[in-house]
Order: sequence, then structure tokens, then C-alpha cells
Amino acid sequence: MDLFDLSGRVALITGAGQGLGLTIARGLGQAGATLVVNDRDEARLERAVETLRAEGLEAVGSLFDVTQAAEIAQAIPRVEREAGPIHILYNNAGIQRRVALESCEEAVFREVLEVNVTGIFLVTRQVVRGMIARRTGKIINMCSLMSEVGRVTTAPYTASKGAVKMLTKAMAVEWGKHNIQANGVRPGYFLSGMGEKLSQDPAFNAWICSRTPAARWGHPNELIGVAVFLASRASDFVTGQVIYVDGGMLASL
Repeated sequence: MDLFDLSGRVALITGAGQGLGLTIARGLGQAGATLVVNDRDEARLERAVETLRAEGLEAVGSLFDVTQAAEIAQAIPRVEREAGPIHILYNNAGIQRRVALESCEEAVFREVLEVNVTGIFLVTRQVVRGMIARRTGKIINMCSLMSEVGRVTTAPYTASKGAVKMLTKAMAVEWGKHNIQANGVRPGYFLSGMGEKLSQDPAFNAWICSRTPAARWGHPNELIGVAVFLASRASDFVTGQVIYVDGGMLASL
């Protein structure tokens, strides 16, 4: 299964101090990648790196805020000097702010787009320059169920994740000639972070299980396979795609 082997490759995962980002980092590390774990919370980042190292994985931390271009411009070159050229970029960092659209403050709307969309642009712009020079690279963007459909109180998030889907396609078109593949992963409802809290609401849990053909929530480890596939040579002719990992939810009426 050499096609899926990530040995000798460096993977930067943003927002990986906890939750799905940490799980994805772990999966890429188990496939052989050297991990560069990013978060904007120093204590959380240190705990994540220590956890991964305790599991026998090669990991370093990179503290920066994905919305701050100056921080990114300093952090990426430093990381590449210490860990090596970045072959895989997994843009995972994101936030959600639940609010009725008609009462959403401008600052809240802008905050969500700044983290979820502009953050991906800024980090990728910095990292892709090296990928272009080396003529190889894998970019994976965390999309969402809300890249395709909406729910009440999720308008800022829905707008941002729809933009991430289209930004992913634009990256694929721009950089395909440089042997760079850009794809998205679109999870459904997973038992991680906010999802785990929502699952404890009996009514919401029942709705998710009845609405999803698989009749259950996703488990974080179930995102590892698609992440490794998109980060590996197995996906060298796959670009501009968004892969749904949702138990069939979007396919169901």
C-alpha cells in the first residue's frame, strides 16, 4: 500500500490543538507524516504536541493565528527550516457562531468569514509558494455540510463554508499545472466538540439519527481515511473535489 504511505512528508494542520483537527493530525502521523500542529492557543497547542509525541509520532507545534498575515509570514519559514518543506496543508481551523441572521452583528459575520475563509487564503498563499517551486503539494480544506445546505442560525457559517468549497475549486484550477492537488473534506455530524454536546440533546440526537441513512453520528476516526487518501500519492489525479463523509445525510430527502 505504498500509495498511501506519507513517510518523509511534512504535514501542517491548522486548528489542530483539539477536536477533529487533532484526530486528523494523528491519522496523518500514523501514516508516516511529520506533523506540524498549529493552534492560536499556546497551552492547547503544547498539550496536543505532547499527546502526539507520547503516542510515538513526530510532531512540532507552530503557534499562530490564521487571520494574521504577519504571524503566518514568520511562522511558515521557521517551520520549514526546522521540520522541512511542507508537502501537505490541511486547513482545518474554523469557528461557528450561532445567531439569527436578522439580528447578527456585523462584527460576528465578519469574524466567521475572517477565520473560515480569509484564514485559509492567508495560510495557503504562504505555503503554496514553496509547493509551486517544488512542483508538488497537497492542499485539503475543511468544508462542511453547510457548504451545500443551510440551517437556521447558521448563516455566517453557511456563507463561509460555501465560500471554502468554491475557493477549493479555484485553488485546483490555479495550481493544477504545478502538480498541486486541492480538495475538500465535507463532514456531516460528528461526535467531536460542539457535535458531542449536541448529541446529548435527546431531540436533536433523534433527529440526526433519523435524518442520516447510517442512523448514527460520525466518529472522529472516520475522517482519517479520506484525509490520508487526499494527502497521499493515491490522489495524484484527484483535484477540485469535495468528498462527503456524512453517513449519506446529503443524499437523503
